[in-house]
Amino acid sequence: MSDLTHGPAGHEHVHVSDDPSNAECADFLERIVRLIDNELEAGDCAVVRAHIDSCSPCLERYDLQRTVKAVVARSCGETAPADLRERVRIQIQQIQVQITEG
Repeated sequence: MSDLTHGPAGHEHVHVSDDPSNAECADFLERIVRLIDNELEAGDCAVVRAHIDSCSPCLERYDLQRTVKAVVARSCGETAPADLRERVRIQIQQIQVQITEG
């Protein structure tokens, strides 16, 4: 099923279906990640946002990617307790000694 929608500034956008495996959506998957990472130019951002606004499966993937990145970023900010860091450091040194002697 194909439908015609109007994106920003009256640009027409043809959306083939709500199937995220279609060729159009496959092209957007990498661009969605780059949008989240702020790696797209302004014009490309507008195109990707227009697609996300008109495609439920891509919007879901966008939301999922944003959530995963937020959880990873939040968990990377934690610091291990000093005693755990010391035990890990000692184990790494022991393994390095075993490798060099082995």
